[in-house]
Amino acid sequence: MSSFENKIVLITGGASGIGLLMGKKVLRRGAEKLIIWDVNSEGLDKVSEELGSEGYSVSTELIDVSDHKGVLKAAEKTLEEHGRVDILFNNAGIVAGKQFSEHSMESIKKTIDVNSLGLMYMARAFLSAMIENNFGHIINIASAAGLTPNPGMTVYAGSKWAAVGWSESLNLEMEKNGHPIKVLTVMPSYINTGMFEGVTTPFLTPLLDPDRVTDKILNAVERDKDRLREPFMVKLTPFIKGILPAKAYNFVAGKIFGVYQSMDTFKGRGSDKL
Repeated sequence: MSSFENKIVLITGGASGIGLLMGKKVLRRGAEKLIIWDVNSEGLDKVSEELGSEGYSVSTELIDVSDHKGVLKAAEKTLEEHGRVDILFNNAGIVAGKQFSEHSMESIKKTIDVNSLGLMYMARAFLSAMIENNFGHIINIASAAGLTPNPGMTVYAGSKWAAVGWSESLNLEMEKNGHPIKVLTVMPSYINTGMFEGVTTPFLTPLLDPDRVTDKILNAVERDKDRLREPFMVKLTPFIKGILPAKAYNFVAGKIFGVYQSMDTFKGRGSDKL
């Protein structure tokens, strides 16, 4: 079992959404310090003022996780200033809900850079120090889109498939090499934060409540879990996909559960900028 007590926690994309919620909650669970990295300067200022006024120790940094040079420089600065990062939440992510033929080359690259490479850059920047300190926890917020195909989010799904494969491989690598670094891969369906505004939720897969899902993520960290899938139907997805032929799975996912129509009504916060 792990604990947030007296830990230094870094959260990317922590100025809003579930990142902000998790930040507030780790402080309430006894974290010594919260470090927030985000691309939203106004959001960072607001969060810093809010949590600082409540007596919490909070540090913020304006960082784009897709910039590997910037990540390395900021990581070096963070380790110099704070000594260590015990728990890293790779939470930053973006989505462009559109047909693949409508994507620009720039939007393809940006989505992969943030959702896939950004997680790897962050983990690589802090992993050596974690191994040296003989402690560390890396939480990668992936997606249920990393488990199943879905038209209307081709590039996003591709980025999350990469994230899931890398994250679970990293976890096994840490175990195989005897490093006491825990890696948790989180694969939720649509969360009600605005990022997926307008989606039509699949049958038996309700829109996830941010408060409840963040509690489950933090509980999974404390229990040293390797994997978290929410809600229940997402837990079943790999099994169903594994036992059914491709056409049968597509019929079940598309026609019965409506997964493949879920993005037809998507509006999404900020998606028009990608």
